[in-house]
Amino acid sequence: MTAGLVTGDAAAPTEKAARTVRARSALAPVGTLALRAWLAQEFILAGWTKWQGGLTPPEWFAQLPFPGPLSWLPAQANWLSVMGLELLLGTALLLGAFTRWAAAGLMFITAVAIWTVHADLGWSGWNQIETEMGQGFKVPLMMMVMLAALIDQGGGRFSLDGAWRSWREATS
Repeated sequence: MTAGLVTGDAAAPTEKAARTVRARSALAPVGTLALRAWLAQEFILAGWTKWQGGLTPPEWFAQLPFPGPLSWLPAQANWLSVMGLELLLGTALLLGAFTRWAAAGLMFITAVAIWTVHADLGWSGWNQIETEMGQGFKVPLMMMVMLAALIDQGGGRFSLDGAWRSWREATS
């Protein structure tokens, strides 16, 4: 006998189990909304801070060892790209528009940030938020896990993606 089922009828859930399922279903979209809002404000703030600093990359940024093809681009192109993408994709996350694509783009930006800015602390910096040598990569790793959840789950019901999906289902 499965827990939560009435003894005489294996197919009928108890009232408590039914209430639990309804409550979880009602609250499920709140989790993706909260996750999107938190990540969006982080990336929008990062992009806005870069914007406020000017269109010319600071010296510390220009000296970063970018991986692969990104190292072939001038520092100015990388600076403007990351600034614009943090603002654009962060806003897309906030609105829940093209959520999976926005999260994938931000995951790439975060992976590059870990590679170029945070990884020089080595494995000892993996669980550090800040050290004497700079910032560890615990927070960026946590952000990547959150972005992975959004890639998997999408924007949820309280998003433009969800509204679009509902409209498509209603009109087809």
